[in-house]
Amino acid sequence: MDIKRLIVHCSDSPNDLDVSAEDIHNWHVNDNGWDGIGYHAVIRRSGEIERGRPHYWQGAHVAGYNNGSLGVCLIGRDQFTDEQLAALRELLTEWHHKYPKAEVMGHCDLDPNRTCPNFDVKAWWDKEVIV
Repeated sequence: MDIKRLIVHCSDSPNDLDVSAEDIHNWHVNDNGWDGIGYHAVIRRSGEIERGRPHYWQGAHVAGYNNGSLGVCLIGRDQFTDEQLAALRELLTEWHHKYPKAEVMGHCDLDPNRTCPNFDVKAWWDKEVIV
């Protein structure tokens, strides 16, 4: 699969509620009628990275941009833990090594009607990137 974008999301759930990939899978199946979780990874409040869809399975996380992208969801709304941000850096670094031409961005960079993940992912990544 030709991955062009690595897209960061948030679950838009209360910051103190720990949600799992399985919870999101159930929401996406039961509430949206999808085949499964729309994200390729979920980062819990503890910083634990849980896998979602495999990379070869097109995501369901940004309308019009699912083809050629991978999506990761940070659990919370707008206050992410240091452990989550460290795990995000680790995951995006791993993905970026595998897909070096992919651009790192937030959901809101592709959908102006969204604020998700409620921080400037591009600016954060530019400070975090390890060359």
